[in-house]
Amino acid sequence: MIERGPGFLPSIKALPSYLTLSAFGYGATAWLFAVTGPFLIFVNVAKQGNLSMAELNSWIFGGYFFGGVFTLFVALYYRQPLPMAFTIPGGVLIGTSLLHLSFPEIIGAYILTGILITVLGFTGVIKRGMEWLPMPIMMGMVSGVLLPFGVGIATASTQAPLLSALTIAAFLAVSCVPLVAKRFPPVLSAIVVGLLGATVLELANWQMLTFQIAQPIIFSPVFTLPAAVEVVIPLALTVIAIQNAQGIGILLNSAYRPPVNSVTTISGLGSIVMGFLGCQSTCLAGPMTGIVANPNVGPKDGRYVAAIVTGVLWMVFGLFSPVATAVSQILPASLINLLAGLALISVLVACFNAAFAGKFRLGALFSFMITVSGLTIFNIGAPFWGLVGGVAISLFLEPGDFAELAKRRAMASTVPPQEAASATR
Repeated sequence: MIERGPGFLPSIKALPSYLTLSAFGYGATAWLFAVTGPFLIFVNVAKQGNLSMAELNSWIFGGYFFGGVFTLFVALYYRQPLPMAFTIPGGVLIGTSLLHLSFPEIIGAYILTGILITVLGFTGVIKRGMEWLPMPIMMGMVSGVLLPFGVGIATASTQAPLLSALTIAAFLAVSCVPLVAKRFPPVLSAIVVGLLGATVLELANWQMLTFQIAQPIIFSPVFTLPAAVEVVIPLALTVIAIQNAQGIGILLNSAYRPPVNSVTTISGLGSIVMGFLGCQSTCLAGPMTGIVANPNVGPKDGRYVAAIVTGVLWMVFGLFSPVATAVSQILPASLINLLAGLALISVLVACFNAAFAGKFRLGALFSFMITVSGLTIFNIGAPFWGLVGGVAISLFLEPGDFAELAKRRAMASTVPPQEAASATR
């Protein structure tokens, strides 16, 4: 069950008119975030699992290059900011499994996970579930996921005070002049000043930059029951109920109609393709979606271009995956955290407003608190349990909100779309 979109040709024709400094700046910020902190997590997981450098390079190539390919495909076809990547918490999950499972067994579990997600996407089960889930509870979870990025602005200031001060000053200086901010986005000014500041302060080691082309490996999967039991369900839930749910929630809150079934199906098919290269499952990248869907990128119809910028940069990075280790060590982690936090400020404000300004406030609050807690049960991360806990609290303490929501949805299904829209406002 795949939703239809505007198509490739109209999006390609409109792309040059939307390829602005803002689109490039936010797209580059999303890329920069994805190729630094998350990459270091995967390096640690590879060391934990005793993977060879060739296996790690293939993993990185598969994740970033094909993540970029899938991003270009869905962003152009649906004309929405849909950055497809590989799940970060899924990589952490695999780290513990590699301690007692072989890499071929893990790859077999990747393939099975991809098949399961694909089936769920084709059947439309996920879309129906997302339609039933109250938006405030979902946005409470998203707020909890994004909150650490906002907090990262403060922590970065303690780790590299001078560099952080210069970067924040550049962001604020441009933000205070609306006419300038429209032409030169604040986050891009922060990137430029941050890079220059890191170089002048000798916090960026550019001498480590070398160039090599990726040499991907096609792995042979091994299918075992222990690996399937331990990995498949937690990894599938991580993709669907944590990663994709974040991105879809952000897009819904930005007045988009994201293709839920298609995103799920592509996540499944992408998981199969990337699994053979040694990479964990494909997903809609939550925090990166927040960055490229930011209203400061430009008009709503043109924000897909920021995702295109991210996807192209991911593909380039994947092609040069042997360079990844050096790139990840060039810039200080504090600068990356700071830039990501600055790029997500307005998104975080919108998420809080959507979570707590209307119905389901208690459910949204518990969803937020559980997500922030970092609770993990059965190898399934806190965002999933935040959704479960938030819905449970609302069912017990806010049944009237569910009754009203059901009434509005019943009305929407029996009256013309324009009348239904006015009835729900």
